[in-house]
Amino acid sequence: MEDRRWYVCQTYSGYENSVKINLERRIESMQMEDRIFQVMIPEEIRQEKKADGTIKEKLVKTFPGYVFIEMQVTDDSWFVVRNTPGVTGFLGSSGGGTKPVPVPPDEILPILKQAGLIEIPKLNIEVGEKVKVKSGPFSGQIGTVDSIDQDHSQVTVLVDMFGRQTPVELGFEDVEEL
Repeated sequence: MEDRRWYVCQTYSGYENSVKINLERRIESMQMEDRIFQVMIPEEIRQEKKADGTIKEKLVKTFPGYVFIEMQVTDDSWFVVRNTPGVTGFLGSSGGGTKPVPVPPDEILPILKQAGLIEIPKLNIEVGEKVKVKSGPFSGQIGTVDSIDQDHSQVTVLVDMFGRQTPVELGFEDVEEL
């Protein structure tokens, strides 16, 4: 059974990189590669304007004090992460031996897209074009694209329901161009 989920562990702010290195070493030395899959520190490039007017790009941690871990929570994998030097706890775990709560998919997907760990689907359509709905309750219906949200990979399609045009929000993967 493969139940890979993303969890967030807390660290001291500024120690995220050392926690990631320590955790990756522990995963390898304790042979936990089959339970702990990825360790990620989300970062983004921000532009700062210096006093002399020049613009400098700087790599900034999106969530200071947190390290994201994709893993299966078992007693062993949880022990390895929890006892890594620099880890102060799990987000969503109230302590006292309670297991951590995974990050919901709708919250982790934008973080993974921003970090470049999942591919952002491309949609080669424009507003006003006809598309076919591939999945969901409107599967097989033809609709007209009303709006496109590239940031959230969603498209609003007007489908005919009960004789009227009804807007339906769908993911890029749920529609195909005609």
